[in-house]
Amino acid sequence: MKNRLFKLSEVAKSNDKEATKTAVYTSDSTTAAVWVVKPNQFIPTHKHTTSDDLWICIEGSGVVYPEKDKEVPFCKGDMLLSEKDAQHGLKNTGSEDLILVSVIAPFPSDFVGLE
Repeated sequence: MKNRLFKLSEVAKSNDKEATKTAVYTSDSTTAAVWVVKPNQFIPTHKHTTSDDLWICIEGSGVVYPEKDKEVPFCKGDMLLSEKDAQHGLKNTGSEDLILVSVIAPFPSDFVGLE
């Protein structure tokens, strides 16, 4: 049986160079990951042409980019749903780590970087 219970303190990894994604679950239809984004780090603005991507902020604060030239505050307790082809990206503008859970389905998913 696969592990179904995860402790964020045990799976959340980070480094000083870039936002860090740690996959905690992958099946033939879904993937779930924990992201740690340190202050001033970012997740590049992108989209998925085949999948939806759900982000749930667990700790910290920053901004998300849900549309071209649009910046929206994002903090603990917030959730961003990006349907396929919807732009999304994030920057930690706070003073502590921003931790979020990402769920992507269907999986596997593509990644199309945007500027």
